[in-house]
Amino acid sequence: MRNSTRRDFINLAAGVASLGAATRVSAAGTGMFISLNSSLTGKMTWPDFAGLAAKAGYGGTDVNLAAAMEQGVEATRKLLTGLQIKPGVTSFPFSPFTKDEAAFRSGMQRLDETAGFATAIGCPRAMTVLPPSSDTPKAELRKLYKDRLAAVSEILVRHKFRLGLEFLGPLYMHTRLPHEFIWRMDEALEFAKECGPAIGLQLDAWHWHHAGATTADIIAAGKSRIVSVHVSDARKQPPEDVRDNERLLPGEGVINLTGFFQALQKIGYEDAVSPEPLGRIPEGASPENGARLGLESTLGVMRKAGVA
Repeated sequence: MRNSTRRDFINLAAGVASLGAATRVSAAGTGMFISLNSSLTGKMTWPDFAGLAAKAGYGGTDVNLAAAMEQGVEATRKLLTGLQIKPGVTSFPFSPFTKDEAAFRSGMQRLDETAGFATAIGCPRAMTVLPPSSDTPKAELRKLYKDRLAAVSEILVRHKFRLGLEFLGPLYMHTRLPHEFIWRMDEALEFAKECGPAIGLQLDAWHWHHAGATTADIIAAGKSRIVSVHVSDARKQPPEDVRDNERLLPGEGVINLTGFFQALQKIGYEDAVSPEPLGRIPEGASPENGARLGLESTLGVMRKAGVA
């Protein structure tokens, strides 16, 4: 992303806050809010992305952590406050599942700083993807990843920060490599609990559906272990034909999104819901149109579920 100055942040906030305020969308009574995700817009600079979220009427924005850290805590707070939007979720600054041990250690050395920054701007939540398959036997890999995440959790607890592990449900993902790893929601939850109190789940409705998970799995996870939420929809098709970049907008497919949102309401979930319909926004669509499609479709299914 192109960098902007601190003045850009403040000017942008002042310029668009009034435009979005009249249409700002939140799920009244639940605390859930819809957060702009870059799958709807394509590449944008961080401040422009946040500004679009406000202008389009989102309650929040997913955060580009690296770009925000370049601007600093004060400027980022002013940006979000001026735009009257909440920070949703950010990507974890390094992968706990990398094969490069040196890269993992390097990330751990910076984790106090990055977690402290994210918490200071009001975004004590991050996500990373849990590998569904591997070249390494499951038992061996599970021990390595558990040890790493336990060390991560110890640092994150000090900052009251949580990391959500996104389990990947489609058949082709967990059979791609010789050894299946963790791809079911119930097993991902069990693993997260073993790794420490700061580790939970990134709940993606599309993966939830393709992993064969149910509303009971969401309730079993509870508020403390659902870190953040992605939402999209899926067409009815054989498991072997499912591909990650062929998603639908919420409400266009067969996922039980009514049950999904009602289960989130039941556990008291009150954080970001980020529309992530990978591959669905038409090529060449403007960021504004992509943002509008994501917001309107997500709001529609949330209203149908009675949570907005």
